[in-house]
Amino acid sequence: MKTWHLVIDVAQCEDCNNCSLACKDEHVDNDWPGYSCSQPRHGHRWMDVVRHERGQFPLIDVAYRPTTCMQCQNAPCTKASDAVERRKDGIVIINPDKAKGQKELVKACPYNAIWWNEEQNVAQKCTLCAHLLDDGWTKPRCVQACPTGALKAMLVEEREMARIVAAERLEVLQPELNTQPRVYYKNLYRFSDCFIGGTVEVNNEGTIDCAEGAVVTLYQGQTRLAEAVTDNYGDFKFDRLAKNTGDYSVVIELPGYGRQTVPVPALVASISLVPIRFEMPPDEFVRASIETADSELDNAEQSDDRVSKLVGL
Repeated sequence: MKTWHLVIDVAQCEDCNNCSLACKDEHVDNDWPGYSCSQPRHGHRWMDVVRHERGQFPLIDVAYRPTTCMQCQNAPCTKASDAVERRKDGIVIINPDKAKGQKELVKACPYNAIWWNEEQNVAQKCTLCAHLLDDGWTKPRCVQACPTGALKAMLVEEREMARIVAAERLEVLQPELNTQPRVYYKNLYRFSDCFIGGTVEVNNEGTIDCAEGAVVTLYQGQTRLAEAVTDNYGDFKFDRLAKNTGDYSVVIELPGYGRQTVPVPALVASISLVPIRFEMPPDEFVRASIETADSELDNAEQSDDRVSKLVGL
């Protein structure tokens, strides 16, 4: 049987909060009998965009993760109360009539996705806009409102979903809980993993230039893990590194300038290394100065020739 799943791409989310606003528009001041009472105007965020910052100036990565009810197959909330039901299509619903007064339901969710409506004395959460899906809609309001395609609703067989998960490297939040969520994330490493980044520069007799084309290699012990080439800003980054995985080292090789090794002890969080600077060798500086002078002389001679032709000399 086909069941509903939500796929969220962290890399595509821009923190516009259209998803959250669409949720408010659908549920504030609107009762959907059998699905939910009206959502309070303030306080609830059934679709909550969480922010996470990695690194330090000047290399910083900021990511946004839309977070909602995980529509778990093995949902703890369904075990906490008979007011909570998982439908055959996978959507978990808190019956707004049966859940009256059951404030303890809020603590039943390990993802903090259940909210308490003080005014109506009832526990509430995202319904995946089940009232719309049952009426023929192909997507909930949050997905419809997302301008970047960061949210995608899918009604597919479990086998097909397993194939998509493997092909797109999707993950779930807190898999150790064994709740078997139906909300999957792409590029979740921007929340869970670390990066090592830095900038390579060259001191040309007092002028600091970006070192484009430097070959940077990441090692752990004697094991070569990855290689990168600095961009035109001299920047490089190694990402998807798990926290607390020990010591690393970064080896930078710049043709004509030499080689440097930078140790990175005890990686516990993303790190932006202090700019790695190479000094131009004296003989290289002399050669570069001669080449510059020759080039300027050639340009001057070509300019004189053009002027002579224009005046007829």
